[in-house]
Amino acid sequence: MKRKRVCFSEAAYVLGLVILALGTALMERADFGMSMVVAPAYLLHLKISRVWTPFSFGMAEYAFQAFLLILLSLVMGRFKKGYLFSFVTAVIYGLTLDAVMSAVALIPRFGLADRVLSYVLGLLLCSLGVAFLFHTYIAPEAYELFVKEVAARHGWPIPRVKTVYDCVSCGIGVLLSFAFFGFGHFEGVKLGTILCALINGTLIGWISRWLEDRLDFRDGLRRKGAGV
Repeated sequence: MKRKRVCFSEAAYVLGLVILALGTALMERADFGMSMVVAPAYLLHLKISRVWTPFSFGMAEYAFQAFLLILLSLVMGRFKKGYLFSFVTAVIYGLTLDAVMSAVALIPRFGLADRVLSYVLGLLLCSLGVAFLFHTYIAPEAYELFVKEVAARHGWPIPRVKTVYDCVSCGIGVLLSFAFFGFGHFEGVKLGTILCALINGTLIGWISRWLEDRLDFRDGLRRKGAGV
């Protein structure tokens, strides 16, 4: 049996956020549509930045995730301390996203083939980033936390709750696009968004299994704290 390499979950957390940010930036560069999960936040960014330029995509991300955490508290009937850590993750991700977006914006554009490549790479990297985040004990972003908490509360399968959440998020994105930019003019939610909704869950599952076959995920800091 091939020996697996050790990957501490704290490293998986950092890798997940950076890779996810890079994938999101590449999908934005491709302009074929964002993932259904981030589409609402992206549309908020597009709309508000027209009247307040400093309102970045990253700021829209943690602002929207703050709203999600408030909604989650109402759905669950209580507020958990872990929700605050999830918001910290959202802020870290938002700052990372803005930095990566600035770097990716410096890459010259070379037509349709370049856009297709950016989209495919972005989609794969987003799935890889989420797969890494699934292998850490550190509080995830509000998107993943919302799905996990609701599924645990009602005893529903996570994949089913995730599918429903993705569909609702996609629907909200379409409504926001119409509300902000008018009917017949899609922003943020395009054909690439639909494709992502159809295959994203499967991709994350495949990549997660691929990582688990090659990496031994361990908790570094938590193991030390436990005296191991």
